[in-house]
Amino acid sequence: MAKTKTTYTGENVIDFINSYVDNEQKKADSFSLIKLLQEWSGEEAKMFGPTIIGFGNYHYKYASGHEGDAPVLGFSPRKAAFSLYVYSHTEKSKLLLADLGKFKMGKACIYVKKLSDIDINVLQKLSLESIKYISEHHECSCRTK
Repeated sequence: MAKTKTTYTGENVIDFINSYVDNEQKKADSFSLIKLLQEWSGEEAKMFGPTIIGFGNYHYKYASGHEGDAPVLGFSPRKAAFSLYVYSHTEKSKLLLADLGKFKMGKACIYVKKLSDIDINVLQKLSLESIKYISEHHECSCRTK
């Protein structure tokens, strides 16, 4: 089975943002997201794979037998848009999306161009709902909070 690329790397988060992000607004938004996601998760920001900033961790296992570890919350400041890993497929989360603001939905993440495009209070509710879901369904660092 292929080795998962998205594991904690020990790289410095601040150095990553300063070297990877070339847009000043995206840098400022990245530092804001770090502050918010740390506050909401109670976890420090850590690099998870080459470009994901993760907060906490959990272990997953699919019916296919594939398993691995992932951050409880996370984001990546990609060139086109932020990839926000703060969503769990629950009824409450689906309802919250209606009030989030301007975004696109991927299979497992929410894409936003800039933080001012979305409602931060709704982002917090989505994040907390995701932490709740993960803590109920997986072994995770969020259970000790």
